[in-house]
Amino acid sequence: MPQPIPLGATPLAKLKGHLVTINDAHCHFFSEGFFGALARERAGSSTPDSVEAITGSLKWEAPGNLTTLADRWVAELNKHGVNRAALIASVPGDEDSVASAVAKYPDRFVGLFMLNPQQPDAADRCTRALTELGLHGLCIFPAMHRFALDSQQAARIFELAAIHNAKSVFVHCGMLSVGIRKKLGLPSRFDIRLGDPLALIPIASTYPDLTFVIPHFAAGFTREGLMAASLCPNIVFDTSSSNGWIKYHPGLTLTDVFRQALSILGPSQLMFGTDSSFFPRGWQRPIFEQQCAILRELGVEGDTQREIFSGTFERIYGA
Repeated sequence: MPQPIPLGATPLAKLKGHLVTINDAHCHFFSEGFFGALARERAGSSTPDSVEAITGSLKWEAPGNLTTLADRWVAELNKHGVNRAALIASVPGDEDSVASAVAKYPDRFVGLFMLNPQQPDAADRCTRALTELGLHGLCIFPAMHRFALDSQQAARIFELAAIHNAKSVFVHCGMLSVGIRKKLGLPSRFDIRLGDPLALIPIASTYPDLTFVIPHFAAGFTREGLMAASLCPNIVFDTSSSNGWIKYHPGLTLTDVFRQALSILGPSQLMFGTDSSFFPRGWQRPIFEQQCAILRELGVEGDTQREIFSGTFERIYGA
């Protein structure tokens, strides 16, 4: 495993020159299975396009086989001095893809998988992923798959996550817009009313040993997310993506969001992420640099920055 990154070689050097290990809590593993699922959805009753045709229309690079994609992600992490990353299987049913990457590089990857609790095989898939496949956590998208967090189907999944000692349950809350679906002309019949972080409070209270991760500072539902996380210390924000939801809050800046989250929750409930996904773009260094600049502006250094960039990740997923 790489040693902590000397910050003189990274933008974090300006944060008082401390040594900080960088872990990324939010990366998508866009496998052939992922693109194949999108191709079948776009085709409907006709013959689906090939993976290469889909990626070509997006002007992205085809992922290659699972070994090739895992190797490329490790090379990308090495290039940018990133120690570990959580990889998300980004369509229901693609959990084997991330499992293969984790099996090959267990010291570099944490494996997460998307699950739709309403599918008939959801419970079996959840159990298999967390046991046989050795994955670390699951990701649910209430707005995308149109289910309530307090539904019977979701309750069963939370129960299984607790039984099988999942390291995390990632719950997408707030604004949801999936750029790849727009580019491919796929409908996005999302109901963001179902992504209210307040609905997590009774669930997180029921399962205090489960960690619930809300990405993107709750994506526009930040006030509600802060309320939920303030009441439930097992709710953690990840800081990933461009956080474009801020445009719906006139006058608010990402600096304001960091300041408020640090003031109310502290760094132990914040976890750095980028929302990196496809190639050739690869790991989103501009997200990293932006967040470094914000922490500099706020005077954040030492143990606080270490907690955000690596400590929370390691407490949840192991050092």
